Amino acid sequence: MVSKNTICLWYDREAEEAARFYAKVFPDSTVGTVYRAPGDYPAGKDGDVLTVEFTVMGIPCLGLNGGPQFQHDEAFSFQVATDDQAETDRLWDAIVSNGGQESQCGWCKDKWGISWQITPRALTAAIADPDRAAAKRAFDAMMTMGKIDIAAIEAARRG
Repeated sequence: MVSKNTICLWYDREAEEAARFYAKVFPDSTVGTVYRAPGDYPAGKDGDVLTVEFTVMGIPCLGLNGGPQFQHDEAFSFQVATDDQAETDRLWDAIVSNGGQESQCGWCKDKWGISWQITPRALTAAIADPDRAAAKRAFDAMMTMGKIDIAAIEAARRG
């Protein structure tokens, strides 16, 4: 059963593949019901996967195989708070090494075009530091990074 409020993500034809990847990589993520089209439609044929219910880190999602006319962009992203460098590395590397793309300031994009912010809690704490000079040093360090390096953020914060 679809949740009352569900994020619907548009894919060309790879919604099930994406859902299975997310379920493998992210904790508290699962693949639910796979719905097949009961007839031909503009982007597919009778029996093709039409939608896939899945959960990403507890967030209900629906993958829709709607065809190639709409593409994802950075206006939507999943932000994942990580507890340490090992978790940051694992998630970032899983996304990028599976056909994804690196970006800046902790952002990367999976092979389906979904943007992810892999954000260590240490970064969030550093840029919220009440010492504005320390926060600025951490922020400036972040602005030079792709994947966030927690040790470099903490060093910058300390000055």
